[in-house]
Amino acid sequence: MMFTEAAETPGVVQKQLDLNSETVQRIGRKLRQIEPGFIVTCARGSSDHAATFTKYLLETHTGLFVASAGPCVNSVYNTTMNFSNCVCLLISQSGASPDLLSVASAARQGGAYVIALVNVANSPLANLADEVIELHAGAETSVAATKSFIASISAVIQLLTAWREEPALHKALQEAPRSLQTAWESDWSAAIEPISKSRDLFVLGRGLGLGIAYEAALKFKEVCGLHAEGLSSAEVLHGPVTIAQTEFPVLVLAQNDQTLPGVQNLVGQLAQRGVSLITAGVFHDEATNLVTHPDHPVIEPMLRILSFYRMANQLSLQLGLNPDCPPFLQKVTATV
Repeated sequence: MMFTEAAETPGVVQKQLDLNSETVQRIGRKLRQIEPGFIVTCARGSSDHAATFTKYLLETHTGLFVASAGPCVNSVYNTTMNFSNCVCLLISQSGASPDLLSVASAARQGGAYVIALVNVANSPLANLADEVIELHAGAETSVAATKSFIASISAVIQLLTAWREEPALHKALQEAPRSLQTAWESDWSAAIEPISKSRDLFVLGRGLGLGIAYEAALKFKEVCGLHAEGLSSAEVLHGPVTIAQTEFPVLVLAQNDQTLPGVQNLVGQLAQRGVSLITAGVFHDEATNLVTHPDHPVIEPMLRILSFYRMANQLSLQLGLNPDCPPFLQKVTATV
């Protein structure tokens, strides 16, 4: 199921582009009218990794601060927050998590313009929002989210293009379904051998790629039973690198933007430590360099994670696991 559902991603993004245009154009006009002072995101699990991508995307393209709300501040501590002059973006596949519903309700009461990105259009979260952007991912049976994660990212990009009216990014997004299909067909199996030799590894990304690194690390945990830590490539030298000894696997995911020179420099330093380097989007002679396809730097993170999903599914099966039904996990986590 994980393999089949991930393979549907290009069609999901195309469906979004076809069906959500009017909605995001309306929201874009509203955002230009209200001129928000800041943006708050709220999500859990894979959706929170999409929110991390959202932070870097919106901050770099709007100049507004984007902060992640702590759901328990509302749902457990019952604190009244000031949401005035704020846009609140809530991202959820199910739209049913109680703590997200608490934040959505508080945001509405506090004066925020609430936008829900959900896969279930008639969900409780959708009913609380001022506007709903449907993910159109369809049924996702596998516990590990794949197509709904990428659908969340593409929906945010589509929203941004409508809000800020960026023609180059709009064009790149229109071409994304074809790029995603190419990425899905990419062979990342070369990463399996070095990763399967260890129970622990790092996944590194930066800027627009940081949320992707978090998501890849989560999938290693969920479907492969590996202890993977997602880190910013700017932070790994500030302590974590001490445990990266000889042949310790480090997967580096990069995109061709202003962060690339720093990532390239870090890869060189890690190579000197003798770690087992696996790279995508950045090249090193001593690394296992995975197949990638250059694209607009905002689109590239989607391509990286889709190629990764295929490899993670393959690795899970090779380790004798069932990627569709990770132990102790369920699709909707009812966190309060």
